[in-house]
Amino acid sequence: MRRIADEPAFVLHRYDWSESSLILEVLTRHHGRIAVVAKGAKKPSSNFRPVLLPLQPLHLAFGGDAEIRTLKAAEWAGGQVMPTGDALLSGYYMNELLLRLLARDDPHPPLFDVYAAAVRVLASDASDASEMLQPALRAFELLLLREVGVLPSLDLQTATLAPLGEEERYTLRPEGGLVESHEDEDRASLVGAQWHALQAALDDAAPFHATLQAAATMGELKPQLRALLHYHCGVSTLRTRQLMMDLQSL
Repeated sequence: MRRIADEPAFVLHRYDWSESSLILEVLTRHHGRIAVVAKGAKKPSSNFRPVLLPLQPLHLAFGGDAEIRTLKAAEWAGGQVMPTGDALLSGYYMNELLLRLLARDDPHPPLFDVYAAAVRVLASDASDASEMLQPALRAFELLLLREVGVLPSLDLQTATLAPLGEEERYTLRPEGGLVESHEDEDRASLVGAQWHALQAALDDAAPFHATLQAAATMGELKPQLRALLHYHCGVSTLRTRQLMMDLQSL
């Protein structure tokens, strides 16, 4: 039986498995998204109970060659508190995207680092944390889409590979990629210079922070990425998105 120890990880979702145990979907740095069974995790005396929380950096040990491994140990890696309010819902939103778009046992170490950086923004108590929430989500969405191979190049028109005009407006469409914007059809678009800036940020040595800064003033990016994500997730509305709307209506 293969055993992995001290693996950086985050809990994405949890399911009841029996009266006392849980099955966890976790994102690991070197093994991708995997499922593990935490035996006895629901017992009041379990060492797992206070540790296996979402949006918290963990070090896991697990073993087995089956589709669902057995969790052997879990330790909190420390360094941040649990996000609250809108930040908490945003974290659940990121988790849902990962569950829908990542195949199991497909490692994405750079994406793991991006996710960890985004979670640190969500958990931050800095004075500008709320202002950074939406840019952090846009940066995560862009880098996730690129990592799974469905984000087109943002410095060329997708169909023709023609260069972008600096002042011309373009829209990112789910089926057509980056195309010239038509004011009567597209409510959201960016000028070529903005798309160039986003592509340069994605190619930066520190892509999450560069893309976060680039997206900070691009509110028109949100509906375009939302449509692209819904298309590739195969849904009209994500569950966490619906939850956010229901809470806002209250």
